[in-house]
Amino acid sequence: MNKIIPVVLLLAAAGAGVAWYLGVPQRYGYLQPTPPSQVIYGNVDIRQVSLGFRVGGRLASVEVEEGDTVKTGDVLARLDSGPYEIAVRAAEENVAALKATLDKLKAGPRPSEIAKARAAYEEQVASLANTELALSRADQLRSQGTVAQSSLDRATAAKDMASARVASAKAALSLIEEGSREEDIAAAEAQLRAAEAQLDAARTSLSDTELKAPADGVILSRVSEPGAIVASSTNVLVLSLTEPVWVRAYVSEPDLGRVHPGLKVKVTSDSMTGAGYEGHVGFISPVAEFTPKAVETPDLRTDLVYRLRIIIDHPGKDLRQGMPVTVHLPPAASEAK
Repeated sequence: MNKIIPVVLLLAAAGAGVAWYLGVPQRYGYLQPTPPSQVIYGNVDIRQVSLGFRVGGRLASVEVEEGDTVKTGDVLARLDSGPYEIAVRAAEENVAALKATLDKLKAGPRPSEIAKARAAYEEQVASLANTELALSRADQLRSQGTVAQSSLDRATAAKDMASARVASAKAALSLIEEGSREEDIAAAEAQLRAAEAQLDAARTSLSDTELKAPADGVILSRVSEPGAIVASSTNVLVLSLTEPVWVRAYVSEPDLGRVHPGLKVKVTSDSMTGAGYEGHVGFISPVAEFTPKAVETPDLRTDLVYRLRIIIDHPGKDLRQGMPVTVHLPPAASEAK
């Protein structure tokens, strides 16, 4: 019996050595570092847009239904455009009136207007000559004692008034011959530019009575129906964009060195029938955070992770908002060897 015990101990030691040699400890994770993860988890993030008019009014029509696929520039809804068409016509007439005023100032007076002013001046000159002659006669008669002093005073006053009228007519003739002042033309040009800006604003408001799709997508919901009075920026439709489609994923600190912007990855989910989608890492958050509960990795639930944004290169219709997906990372350079 005493001889059997050392033999048993020797056989046990030999078995342990063989197990060590064959890698049993490594097979069960002893004395071996945890290998880096080959996958990370996340959720599909599809952008949605709440669409509304930039102007208010009565909703005349909605051209789409929920679930319709639309292209960029498609007309989705229309407002009653009547009030805005009237505003455009009024602005156009205002521009036309101010343009005519400016053209008149630039053209200056017509030849007939200058001739009329010159004739008025000559008429006043002739009138002054008559009053001067009447004053000369009255002065002579007064010296002879034939007329009263009051007659001479009246003749003098008439001559003075005629002189004033001549000066006024001469100034009017000079003014009309000089034409429009530069300051008046500049003021008219400024008024015309302001009116043209108002016309552009009126036309923009008229075009805004049509609600157009800003990008390709799918109509998620109709918020308002025809006949409703909507204010500017009131939601009328909700659009889900076709592109871009992103995946919001999280990577733990030990695996952070394996990802970088531009890294090519593959995205799959349980509901996909094909090989998945190709994508690339577009953004890595510089700030660590706790793993959100939406990421279905219970062993990482309490670890600090970094948020990733993975852009799907060619998204398909089977990618839905919030869908949980698996992101497959390429093997590291050391693993590839």
